[in-house]
Amino acid sequence: MMPQLGLLHGRSWAALLRQLLRPPRVVCIGAVHSHSQVVEAVLTSQLKPHQEKSNFVIKTPKGTRDLSPQQMVVREKILDIIVSCFKRHGAKGLDTPAFELKEMLTEKYGEDSGLIYDLKDQGGELLSLRYDLTVPFARYMAMNKLKKMKRYHVGKVWRRESPTIVQGRYREFCQCDFDIAGEFDPMIPDAECLKIICEILSGLQLGDFLIKVNDRRILNGMFAICGVPESKFHTICSSIDKLDKISWKDVRHEMVAKKGLAPEVADRIGDYVRCHGGLSLVEQMFQDPRLTQSKQALEGLGDLKLLFEYLTLFGIAEKISFDLSLARGLDYYTGVIYEAVLLQTPAQAEDEPLNVGSVAAGGRYDGLVGMFNPKGHKVPCVGLSIGVERIFSIVEQRMKTFGEKIRTTETQVFVATPQKNFLQERLKLIAELWDAGIKAELLYKNNPKLLTQLHYCENMGIPLVVIIGEQELKEGVIKLRSVASREEVTIKRENFVAEIQKRLLES
Repeated sequence: MMPQLGLLHGRSWAALLRQLLRPPRVVCIGAVHSHSQVVEAVLTSQLKPHQEKSNFVIKTPKGTRDLSPQQMVVREKILDIIVSCFKRHGAKGLDTPAFELKEMLTEKYGEDSGLIYDLKDQGGELLSLRYDLTVPFARYMAMNKLKKMKRYHVGKVWRRESPTIVQGRYREFCQCDFDIAGEFDPMIPDAECLKIICEILSGLQLGDFLIKVNDRRILNGMFAICGVPESKFHTICSSIDKLDKISWKDVRHEMVAKKGLAPEVADRIGDYVRCHGGLSLVEQMFQDPRLTQSKQALEGLGDLKLLFEYLTLFGIAEKISFDLSLARGLDYYTGVIYEAVLLQTPAQAEDEPLNVGSVAAGGRYDGLVGMFNPKGHKVPCVGLSIGVERIFSIVEQRMKTFGEKIRTTETQVFVATPQKNFLQERLKLIAELWDAGIKAELLYKNNPKLLTQLHYCENMGIPLVVIIGEQELKEGVIKLRSVASREEVTIKRENFVAEIQKRLLES
């Protein structure tokens, strides 16, 4: 039974309550002298759990990673090739928040909606981390009442899936998107998107690749004539989308056993999804007695025929394959869809090929902007997304295989001295270099050893060294040393910046 506390003055009660309600680590019991044993017992019970040392491993969360300086150099080179291509095709840059209102993202991704990261309620708004860059772009278009835009966006997205780090799959990853929004003549923007994928993958020198294309209207028409109920179109499409990861047998089992599709319907679908080819397959499908019963399938085939004409003019038709197994599981696609896969990795022939899945994908989504518009006004869109993480995995493997070294800085000149008490002169020299736009460094020591400075240049791959000492200062000159050849030349102090700029241009 709790001992009687007796009567306390009002201020004493207030002090006691304040101490009890304070966070455990800042509690002070000195203010309340009476009944201290009771207070001490309460405080001890609060403090005990916090006093126990928690054993935890310092690591990044599952499905995420840090990027080292060496990795950042590789990533920046990849991104530079991608963004340069986007700009070459006239795209404007855009950025959107890392999180959106939850309602903006729901019902846009089909079965993948369960992979969205939801955040705790903050100030009355239910929020989620963005799943891709496409839905935020559509929201931006609708919110700003835009009818036309060609944009690129590089940013992180988050998906709560089981990560496969070896294959370049993460829960947090970077996407590079290019999209064309607006009402245009059929297949011209779509063909440009496929040309951009070809340019980027060729520029990255990842090896041979193939871009699979299909059309959602052809898929839906195929489902209809095969006997799939319309209510199951999206869920069966999600199953078909797994054909690049699991066998037809497993996909068929999922459709029949888990999604309730009749076995004979699944078998009819199987006859189609094993077909792939070029323009000749499009022509062949035009002769298919069952598929031609579907109006939307005919529309899709007509657009694909036109698309192949433009791809031939662009000189990339041989890189494109019409593949009826390509589904792209996201709900918002309405027309042409495509996915780029590598046919081989750039590793040596005897190495085991690295399976990284698709490295680029996209398609047409004419209804997505309208979903955000109160009046349902549609803005036709088509776009693509480059899988940076998977490409990065391939490039990393290639660099390890061939033992390529990476410079983590871009320093062009190092300012050194062989003698003591020359910090002021070094600071004057490096200031002139920086002011001239030259990338330069020095050691943060008053009296560094010359050998230490030269070793630093060799280790960091810095090509030139400016050396200043007593003799140079007296004669009004500096020595310019080539790190690679170890040759030294003497240059007048007033001309040294111009001489360095000349050498850098020549190299």
